[in-house]
Amino acid sequence: MDGPDFDLVVAGAGGGLVAALRAAELGANVLVIDADENFQRGNNTSMCTAMIPAAGTRWQREAGVDDSPDRFLADIESKTAGAADRRLAGALTEASAPLVTWLADSQALDLELVTDFRYPGHSADRCHTIAGRHGSRLLKHLVQRARAHPRIEVIAPMSLREVLTTNGRVSGIEIATPDGHHEQLATPSVLLATNGFGADRELVRRWIPEIAESHYHGGRFSRGDALRIGAGLGADSAYLDAYQGHAALASRSQTLVGWATVMHGGVIVNHDGRRFAPESTGYSEFAAALAAQPGGTGWIVIDEDIEALCSAFDDFRTVAESGSLIRAETATELAQRLGVTPETLADELAAARRAAAGAEPDRQGRTDDRRPLSAPFIAIGITPALFHTQGGLVVDDHARVLAGGSPIPGLYASGGAAIGISGHGAGGYLAGNGLITAFGLAFLAAEHVTSTVTA
Repeated sequence: MDGPDFDLVVAGAGGGLVAALRAAELGANVLVIDADENFQRGNNTSMCTAMIPAAGTRWQREAGVDDSPDRFLADIESKTAGAADRRLAGALTEASAPLVTWLADSQALDLELVTDFRYPGHSADRCHTIAGRHGSRLLKHLVQRARAHPRIEVIAPMSLREVLTTNGRVSGIEIATPDGHHEQLATPSVLLATNGFGADRELVRRWIPEIAESHYHGGRFSRGDALRIGAGLGADSAYLDAYQGHAALASRSQTLVGWATVMHGGVIVNHDGRRFAPESTGYSEFAAALAAQPGGTGWIVIDEDIEALCSAFDDFRTVAESGSLIRAETATELAQRLGVTPETLADELAAARRAAAGAEPDRQGRTDDRRPLSAPFIAIGITPALFHTQGGLVVDDHARVLAGGSPIPGLYASGGAAIGISGHGAGGYLAGNGLITAFGLAFLAAEHVTSTVTA
């Protein structure tokens, strides 16, 4: 009897590459397909800030950071008010240190621990990243590793149309080229790493109306393919109202300014020159708050010290090079350049400075420790955005897709194709939740696949 064409097919060349590399390393023959011929600059992995949260790593020990999977899990439960899938969150926090260790030691990824600032909700320095802090560099590295591996074949553009089953078990796939050519391949295992449904405006309006009219800043092929394929196989779905928003996308360049600007002490004002929410709540939930302001846009106000600190990010340097930074020697001059009431902006910046110095409570209830802003000031126009959805197919701690609570043999999901660990809405998103579910679930899927196909 003829064997399968591939031991594993991965649909999605973002975080799915982790599954391909790990499975191939363990002896599987892997096909990776992606619908976007420009996936190296067009998927969500390529657009992110390359922050991989992991607890109990050697980088943390070297930096004297006390952390553990249990502490990471507690932070997830706190940020989501207990709404996240605890079983899945526990599996990912436990896998996080082995994941980053494997990326560094097996895949030669030069990782470093971010210690210059901490994103809201993380109680320890646990975000691991690369030089430049940009997903395009991370993805380029993974693509190069995958293309060089003798057990991995990468084809793009090629889309997954259907997952075929025999007696309830995955037995093959139907794939298609952009010109409509269809082909079937035999495989016992498929990983859906096709991201979520952020590019389908109607699905976003249905499940996440609060952000549906905001700018979408994600992969254009994130159209809910995993939901469609999973539904055809009776798969369960959940958390479809969950998403990662972002309140710090530069209006001019449509490039991520980055929340480091805020965590280093920046404040956000609307077009009246007023702050309107506590910036310490996090960039995801702040997106909807910004969208609700007059005109739906605003300004991040920083100073030159913050500018220097944030220049570690490729994205921020791109924003600066685009001419998006508006400079002024005083708050009054800045207000005039922004077209807001000078007295209002000056009052807000003075109050924010006093609060940062501990002289009075913060007007918006901001709770983080931060340094006071000092003139000269810099403002950057920002617009709220939907980055990616955080709900999808229900998976277990091996990334297996569930139907009626039981695994569909051979079917796996990761990243935005699967449920995340952000609970409901935008408020439960912790920085790095996107990559830990994309990379972590892919890693877990590969290990489970190879425990069966290579046994």
